[in-house]
Amino acid sequence: MPLVPPTVPDALIVRRVLDGDTEAFALLVARYSDRCARCATRIVGNREDAEEAVQDAFVRAYEALGEYRERDRFYAWLFRILINQCRSVVARSARRELTFPDVEPDAPETFQPSELRTVDDSLADRDRLERALGQLAPEQREAVVLHLGEELTYQEMAAATGAGVSAMKMRVARGVARLRALLTEVYCV
Repeated sequence: MPLVPPTVPDALIVRRVLDGDTEAFALLVARYSDRCARCATRIVGNREDAEEAVQDAFVRAYEALGEYRERDRFYAWLFRILINQCRSVVARSARRELTFPDVEPDAPETFQPSELRTVDDSLADRDRLERALGQLAPEQREAVVLHLGEELTYQEMAAATGAGVSAMKMRVARGVARLRALLTEVYCV
């Protein structure tokens, strides 16, 4: 994938695509695909479903590119699309689980402090955080990932999710509190 100099504004690339240079869309994909994949994986909980959501989000973004307004950050606009795709993937996954009620998902593993000492601390911390994120309610996980992980403002989060700013603040606050509790449990085991 082509590397995009950070100095080329997203709006300029969008204009190039809309003017007929469809190849220029690859520049936006290159610029944001890793970030979208990271966010989607954290929201949906697994890499395969996240890849599907990201791919669908870029297709939908390309199809709706004429609706993008330069006053918005392109990334925030793209994230509105990505969030909707993640929600669709989570809903499909939930329906699949209902279809096969005898198959139970694996119980989340608990870590023993002695086991963690043998693992690189930064990787162990990341793994603990990912597991804790997976235990949050979907709306809280989504809000925490968007605000703390992707650094979207509450206004951008509200626009991306369709929820109000106060609702997003509450989801982040509750999600962070729950994360603290979950991570404290891991260290106290």
